[in-house]
Amino acid sequence: MSEHVFFYGTLMTPFNRPGRQRVNPKLTLRGRGAIRAALFDLGIYPAAVPTDDGSRVLGEIYEMQDSPAVLATLDEIEGYRANEPEQSLYTRVLTDVTLEDGQVQPAWAYFYNAPLGRAQRIESGDYLEHLNQPR
Repeated sequence: MSEHVFFYGTLMTPFNRPGRQRVNPKLTLRGRGAIRAALFDLGIYPAAVPTDDGSRVLGEIYEMQDSPAVLATLDEIEGYRANEPEQSLYTRVLTDVTLEDGQVQPAWAYFYNAPLGRAQRIESGDYLEHLNQPR
């Protein structure tokens, strides 16, 4: 089991979400990186979906202490049920994260598992940059 987790949306540091605060003591930031995925704006949070088209989603990678407890909390936040993955809002997938220095680190990431509807694609793959754009 990986001891790392990747955040690309509202679980990243700047958002300071209450759910994230519950696991903060068990997370150590290892840096920024990217996963192979496409990013969409769902309004109140983003959605990443796996892709092989060369798209990247940028975010933060963390090392977890007590990963089963951290993942249980994150699964709850993300609406992931391991025994019913097809019914989950997000699925948890072990995926490669390419760090800024080029090193590749496997980490858990949550991918959106529901219809995207008319969600706008975030071409940059960077949710923080997207939020800072004039609308």
